[in-house]
Order: sequence, then C-alpha cells, then structure tokens
Amino acid sequence: MPQREWQSTLVQDAGRRRTELCKAQDFQSSWYKWWCNELNEAPRFHRKQWEFVYNMQALWERGCIMPGKRGLVFAVGTEPAPSIFAKYGCDILATDIFPEQGIEKGWTTDGQLCFGIESLNTRKLCNDTVLNERVQYRPVDMNEIPDDLEGFDFNWSSCAFEHLGSIDKGLKFLKNQLKTLKPGGWSVHTTEYNISSNDETQDNNDTVIFRHRDIEHIVNELRKEGHFVEETDFSFGGLPEDYLVDVSPHRQDVHVKLQVGSFVVTSLGIIIQKKG
Repeated sequence: MPQREWQSTLVQDAGRRRTELCKAQDFQSSWYKWWCNELNEAPRFHRKQWEFVYNMQALWERGCIMPGKRGLVFAVGTEPAPSIFAKYGCDILATDIFPEQGIEKGWTTDGQLCFGIESLNTRKLCNDTVLNERVQYRPVDMNEIPDDLEGFDFNWSSCAFEHLGSIDKGLKFLKNQLKTLKPGGWSVHTTEYNISSNDETQDNNDTVIFRHRDIEHIVNELRKEGHFVEETDFSFGGLPEDYLVDVSPHRQDVHVKLQVGSFVVTSLGIIIQKKG
C-alpha cells in the first residue's frame, strides 16, 4: 500500500489529534509507530518523543505535509521534523533564538540550540541536497516575531513557548504566531502542563508551567477572535505508565509525567487554525 494511503488509513483508525495531554496509549498506536519509523527510533515512553510525533501527526492529518506547502518552525534546536517534512516536499523556514542568547542561557546541550542548516539533519533522515534545497534557517526571537514572516501554510514548535519568560508571554505568543500564517493555516505547539495544581505553578522563570486555567483562557480568547481550536481533552490517561512520575535526575524508562519542583508535569499539544 502506498505510504500516503497507508497513513490515511492510520488517521482514520486513530481519529484526529485534539488539543490534549501526552498519554501512554498513544505510544502503542499505529500512527505513533509510523512516525517513530520516520524518526528511525523505537517507540519509547518519553514525552519529548511524543511531542515530535504529535506535531507531525497533527500536521499530517490537516494536509500540511505534502509537496508545495510552506512551514515555519519556532525554536527548532536540532529537531528532526524539518528534514522529514523536506523529504515529503515541504519548504521549511527553521528558526531559533539568536545563538549568542541561547549560549548565554546555557542551551548548548541535548540539541537545544540551532546554529544553522548543519544542525538540522544530524540524523540523516533526508538527503542533504534535499535539505539544502527545501530548508532555510533564520534566527528569530519568539517574543518579537518579525512582520515579514507571513504567508505560511503551517507552523509548529516543540516545548518552546514555556521558555519565553512568563505565562503571559507564552500566551501572547500563541496569538502573535498566527500572523505568520495564511488565512486557514494551521499551527501546532506543545508545552509544559501542570497536572498537580490549577492554582500554584511556576511563572516568571526560564521555564514556566501552564495550568488548566491558562490553557482554557487562551483557547477561549482565540475562539472569540474567530480562530478554530481543536477540542480540548485534559484527561490524564488510564494505563500504568500514566501513573508513574519520573523524579530528578529524570532518567527513568517511563517519562510520560515528571516532577518539576513541587509540581507534576506532562506535555500538552494545542492545535489552532487561523480564521479564514
């Protein structure tokens, strides 16, 4: 069966991704295994892998990953999606914090910082020639998105907008990033989500943790402005792996939920379509 036909079948089997939390059931699904194969990785219960896979699946379902589509990624680091999307015929602008700012923040380990095109195909997931033809790199401050970044069919980020300095700045980004899209364009973003409290949380920090009420607030605001936000699903999951919490130094085999300070955290993905 051709790849796109098979993937279409997987979409039908899985249903469309929603604005939702990372859950153990996803790691056992056919669509998850498909994208792990594209990543040249085995599925593992790790929320960072889930974020990459969730973003790719959500964008695929919405017809974004195909020849001729233009995509923009924020805070790319060395993530693999640009090379995979280039292989599928997309033209991608990969952006990240200015390197000197990233170095100052200490983001030089674990692929957190992009230094140019050479950072974006370290896994050799597509031909270098294809990458250089279809992917461009540009430093961009997510708190000050340039006005000339516009007309994209889709954009995405993987656990980035919680690093903008405050919850308020993160929520402003979710509104501001829509200006980069065409009418009807899609955005998919993942972030840190506090499952232990809807009151106390971590704010005004290099890493903030969004609460249920923060996500509900921005979803309602976006919808009031005429944008579409996928149905929200804040369920935690019911498999054994959903009840395990990885504590510092965060090296357990199951890393779906983790302890950050006094809070239990997981990943949340949000899917937005700009109003037409």
